[in-house]
Parts: sequence; C-alpha cells; structure tokens
Amino acid sequence: MIHREVQVEVIRLLEEFPAVALLGPRQVGKTTLAEEISTTIYPGSIYLDLENPSDKAKLNEPEIYFEMHKGKLIVLDEIHRFPELFQVLRGIIDSRRREGYRTGQFLILGSASLDLLKQSSESLAGRIAFIELPGLTVYEINKLNDSGFDRLWLRGGFPDSFLAKTDEASLRWRYNFISTYLERDIPQLGPRIPAVLLRNLWTMLAHNQGGQLNIAKLGSNLGISAPTAKRYIELLEDLLLLRSLRPWAENVGKRLVKSPKIYIRDSGLTHALLNLASMDDVLGHPVVGASWEGFIIENLLTCISIGSSSWFYRTSAGAEIDLVITQGKKRYAIEIKRSLSPSVSKGFYLGCEDIKATHRYIVYPGKERFHLTKEVIAIPLLEMMDQLSQI
Repeated sequence: MIHREVQVEVIRLLEEFPAVALLGPRQVGKTTLAEEISTTIYPGSIYLDLENPSDKAKLNEPEIYFEMHKGKLIVLDEIHRFPELFQVLRGIIDSRRREGYRTGQFLILGSASLDLLKQSSESLAGRIAFIELPGLTVYEINKLNDSGFDRLWLRGGFPDSFLAKTDEASLRWRYNFISTYLERDIPQLGPRIPAVLLRNLWTMLAHNQGGQLNIAKLGSNLGISAPTAKRYIELLEDLLLLRSLRPWAENVGKRLVKSPKIYIRDSGLTHALLNLASMDDVLGHPVVGASWEGFIIENLLTCISIGSSSWFYRTSAGAEIDLVITQGKKRYAIEIKRSLSPSVSKGFYLGCEDIKATHRYIVYPGKERFHLTKEVIAIPLLEMMDQLSQI
C-alpha cells in the first residue's frame, strides 16, 4: 500500500478536534486511508458507508447508535447522503464534551467539498477540522523507490489508474471513471445536468488546460448561458476535479489580468478526455506544456501550509509568473519549464520586481539544483516540494 503523506496530519487533527472531515474526489483513496488510520491508531473503530442501505439503517436512531459506540472512532463515509446528521453530531459532540470526550470521535469522508463545508460549518463550527486528500504525488511514489515520474504524469494520481498493469488498462479505468461521474455520481448529488453537455464542457477545459477562463465564450460554444456555464464550472470545482488559480490581486499599479486560470486537477483525466493513451501521444499533442504545468502546480500545492496562498501573475504588458505562493512576508515566484536547459523570459523578471518576490525558482525536470542567475534557482520538483513544506 502507498503511504499517504496526509495521514500524519489527519491523525494530528483527530487528536485536536472531535470531528475531522477528509475531502477528496471519489476513488482517490479516502476509504483506504481511513481504514489504515482505524486499524493502526484507533483499533475497534466503526466504519459506516452511508451509500450502503444497511449501514444507513443503523442510523435510524443515530443518538442511540452513537451512544452504543461511545469512546470509539466512527468513520462516516459519503455523509452528504445524510445531511441531517450534522445537527445530530453537534448535539453528540457537545454532550460528550461535558463527559470528558473531547477529540477523535468522528472521521467524516466526503466527495463534494462546498456542500459539505456549508452544511458542517453551520452545525459544527469550532468542532470540526477539514483536510483534503489529493491524488498521489511525486513525493509519495518516490518513497516507494518508484521511478514512475512520467507514469504519474501520464496516468494521473488516482491510485487505481497509477497502479494499473498497463497504460491501456489505466486509460480504460479513467474512461470508466469519467463516465461514472457524469452518468451516476453527479446526478446523485442533485444537479440534473445532461451528461453529454457536461462531458463537452470537461473536454473543452482539457483542450484549454491552464488557460484563462472566459465564461461567456465557453457558454456560447456549449449553447448555454454564461450563468449556467459558471454554475457547471463551480460544480466541477466543488467535486474537486477542477482548480481555479486566482490572478494576483494586490495593487501594484499595473493593469493586471483579472480572470482565473483553470486546470483539470488530475493530469490523467486531462489526457483521457483528449484520448491520449501513451506518453508519445502526450508529447505530440499541443496540450503537453499546459498539462505539465498543471501537474507540477498540483504537486507543489500539496506542500503548502495553512495560511499560505497561491496565485498566478500576469499583466497586459507581458509580465508573467506561473505560480506565486505567499506566506507572511515571503513571496515565492515559481516558473515551470519542461526543459533540461531552462531559461526565463524578461516577463518573469518584471513580474518578480512587481510583486517584490523574496524567492525566485524555475522548476524543471532535471535532478540537480543550480543558480541560473544570482537570484533565480533552477530546482527539481522534489526539492521544490521540500522547500515549500518548510515554509
């Protein structure tokens, strides 16, 4: 089994809060991680899959059931199927606090972040912590002594896709994953959206990976209104399948780009939507640079701590930085290149001056760290991830 880096943080939060919500798209490994934590740290834990009618039936009288298992960690999977449970959890947690049970009571697994955040924040404010489980990262597969860097980029970070026996088997898994989301999972979450329309939207976004979002143009191409297109985009973000990278918003006296950049968060899904079956297919497709950029950004953002913020920087005059990470007074300007002989444009230097960058890096696919100039360091991805994890 692949050890997930987030496991340590989940355990720490369970030691500090009565409830912890572990968020992530379906099939990313939430249940496997919860079972690992239950087995090794909280033996005797209870697991309830609220999509399973028999498990859901156990909570016909939730107060009685939870009282029967007081002192045990209870894992509640797919809790958005049972939203009224949040009010019950609040009463249970408050009652147990008076009895001395203050932490490690409930581990909640969810696939839809915004609904879960809204429902739980209203009922469990101050009683619950949130943490996201991303797809597999370069750091995690490196710990396996796995040389599958390109394989992870091609197949993406869903464990079943990455670990498939062949590229063809991985692609079939991703095709099935996409179809299942469109035809079963999204309709079960509430919205009634034609699967063909949503697939077309998803495919358009794959072709425009890393591009700036133009809602009006997107809606026009799909034959829907701009507000409807915006709602569909927000749905895919809610399902943790899309990432909106915000433009730098601090006033620097420049004409800043105001539209976010949109990335399909899993590179393997990007490639499946574009029918790219092999690494040769990816390398020969126009999306190759944007796919690589999105892959690197997703890996880097798994390393930043609470209180850090991520942006991109672009002005109408041509100053541009792929990724800006801020933490207090520290400002990391990060350019992403898929070349073993990386270089940066004048626009990067101008952008660094505009935002007053304290650290300047180029992430590239090589294995050595070196100074490109006195202020700009070319750095391998793993080293950059280590650097960010220490902020």
